[in-house]
Amino acid sequence: MAGSKIIKKRIASVRNTRKITRTMEMVSTAKSKKLVDRVNAAQPYTRKLHDIMATLVEAGAAHIDSPLMRRKENPERIALLVITANRGLCGGYNSNVLKLARVQLEILRSEGRKADVYAVGKKATSYFKFIDIPVEKAFLDIDDNFTYEQAEDLANFFMNEFVRDRYDRVDIISTVYHSAGRQTPEVNRLLPIGLKEMTGEADQHEGKLKAEVKTIQGPVIYDPSPEQIMLNMIPLAVKTSMYGALLEAAASEQIYRRVAMKNATDAAGEMLKNLTREYNRARQASITQELSEIVAGADAV
Repeated sequence: MAGSKIIKKRIASVRNTRKITRTMEMVSTAKSKKLVDRVNAAQPYTRKLHDIMATLVEAGAAHIDSPLMRRKENPERIALLVITANRGLCGGYNSNVLKLARVQLEILRSEGRKADVYAVGKKATSYFKFIDIPVEKAFLDIDDNFTYEQAEDLANFFMNEFVRDRYDRVDIISTVYHSAGRQTPEVNRLLPIGLKEMTGEADQHEGKLKAEVKTIQGPVIYDPSPEQIMLNMIPLAVKTSMYGALLEAAASEQIYRRVAMKNATDAAGEMLKNLTREYNRARQASITQELSEIVAGADAV
């Protein structure tokens, strides 16, 4: 009977664990839906921003001189912003991004370039500390409830670092949301910003939105000039890109967690079936043994 008691305790433990994973699955489902709605809501704004920039390029703003567009043929100093979660229990979400970041670091250093790591999320910070790679700065206050103002501050930080010539390029390594069934870790350039990419010559696989040039009938008077308007819009485009990267990463994290918790709940259910079957066998064996002992005792009398 001792075996039955142990199995019964295991059943209770697995049942409690299944309640927790099921609850976490439900929470992640609600959060992922909310974040995906935010991603979808942000896309029309980003698309319209790119449309306006494409129209300004057609109006003569293609050759502006912005410090955020300063491009070197052989960039030597690279900033890598690695976006992960603050928590685990989300399948391969963190490990996939960190694996890509490690590969990217090795590639850059093998080419003789200097690469500095910046981290969003505790998982990236602890990982790089574990493998003895210094993190220049960690942004641990950004979670799945982050605001546009936080994304704006982060974008401003990297724009300032880029403008003062500390870095030749700024890359973001994060999980990009393509659909509810597909999210992939990718490396995307934040700075220097390229007008060709922003105005439609990049495909959607690279995380860009196709821009459309609006044809306006009659002469258009720009005040200020198209060049000045473009100079004002470029920082806004960088902030929008940062916001989109953080938003897609947060949505992907919750989708990964929902799937992981569903798998854990299903596995717990399967384990409960097996343990219940094992418990019934043990109980049946115990009852059979007791009956045998009673019959044997009666025969002895």
